[in-house]
Amino acid sequence: MSIDRSLENGFENVPSIKAKTLRINLNKDIYGAFAEIGAGQETARHFFRAGGASGTIAKAMSAYDKAFSDAIYGSEEDGRYVTQSRLRKMLAHEMRLVEERIDRKQNPNYRFFAYANTVATIDFSKRYKGHGWVGLRFQLEPNQKEHNEIILHVRFKQNEARLQQETLGIMGVNLIYGAFFKHDKPKKLLKYLYDHIDKDTLEIDMVNFHGPGFKGVDNRLMSLQLIRNDMTDAVMFGPDGHNLLPAAVLYKKNILALRGSFRPVTKVNMDMFKKSYDIFIREQTVDYDNTIIVFEITLANLRASGKIDEQDFMDRAEMLSSLGHIVMISKFQEYYKLVEYFNNYTKAKIGLTMGVNNLIDIFDEKYYRHLSGGILEAFGKLFFKDLKVYLYPMKDTETGRIMTSNNLKVHPRMKELYKFFKYNGKVMDIIDYDPDIMHIFSRDVMRKITNNEEGWEEMLPEGIAEMIKEKDLFARKEVPQKEEVEED
Repeated sequence: MSIDRSLENGFENVPSIKAKTLRINLNKDIYGAFAEIGAGQETARHFFRAGGASGTIAKAMSAYDKAFSDAIYGSEEDGRYVTQSRLRKMLAHEMRLVEERIDRKQNPNYRFFAYANTVATIDFSKRYKGHGWVGLRFQLEPNQKEHNEIILHVRFKQNEARLQQETLGIMGVNLIYGAFFKHDKPKKLLKYLYDHIDKDTLEIDMVNFHGPGFKGVDNRLMSLQLIRNDMTDAVMFGPDGHNLLPAAVLYKKNILALRGSFRPVTKVNMDMFKKSYDIFIREQTVDYDNTIIVFEITLANLRASGKIDEQDFMDRAEMLSSLGHIVMISKFQEYYKLVEYFNNYTKAKIGLTMGVNNLIDIFDEKYYRHLSGGILEAFGKLFFKDLKVYLYPMKDTETGRIMTSNNLKVHPRMKELYKFFKYNGKVMDIIDYDPDIMHIFSRDVMRKITNNEEGWEEMLPEGIAEMIKEKDLFARKEVPQKEEVEED
């Protein structure tokens, strides 16, 4: 089940789980409560077994019965128990009790904490692998009024509840240890959550840091780390910069997704979005109040210059957030993988907005050679659901001809396959496009910005050029280099 990270990566200084718990237990200043719902007392168990737990654990409990849990933490409006709202109530309640019941005069140096999780492990049919919310509220200084907080969402991949519980217990120890001893290095703290855990057994798909100890932390950048560290396949953040749980955002929603580099976002990007949205929202099966728009960037795009430039990523995030959009970062280079991901959470209509070049690429066989069923397998996953492509035209720079779904050229072997999807209504042209902006490409705008050329401002949506100048976005010259490996 578990793999010692020191053996896996060649590091020799990774403390054992017992060493981590013992270091906390023997620290006279760290004191708090454990509340674990749904997967036993797995985290607290490690602290009890290590020895010296009386100096650390004020209380360990599991309000396993739903009625008993509601009596302690209050009921949820939606009647669910494995939710972020439930976790926050648990953390607030347990932290308040510790602070109220422990005499500060007798224990002036105590740094209080409350650890909680609410988890559903794998069901008997093994159809649903299980998931949960895990969090820690803690003080870095005695009497610290504003608490620090780390909240994350996990998905289990193992096929036995017992193994999932054990994994949860190890990760809980890693979280508490990292919060107190690695809080000043949050990116590394995320990595350490997998100490003694095989990444194939656990997915972390959302994390948020809050509090005075994390004032310099941008949670969007922490989302990026989850992707970079192979902890998950996709992350999301909202216009306010807070990370979102993809499953909660996408659940049973109609989804319109627009993929791009958005480096920077241009008038063409916004025209593609607005025109396709107008069509999508009028579709017979689309409910206006149950529809979300997702601006998606692939990890490969972020790595296009040879490495991931975190500031470049933040520049793009700032722009899209200022326009009020949900942003998704994914590892899905192929569109069928993106659609497959969406289909995990919704059976409603899905729309993909793309340009002509993107659609031509979809019909290129070279992207599907790794699949046993080749392009037909990919297309089965891409088009068999209620999905439609909204195609934005492209102007041929040599001939001046407008390329649409009616005259684009795919490989001769793919021509009949393309016709099948075209004539079955899976591809729809955006016809009310703005012909005056078709010459705009993000790469040309980027070149003008980095070379201090004139005329790029008019190529961008209102307010974006001013933001780029005011915040000095994209000011660095592009220097291709290999992906850097962060040392531990």
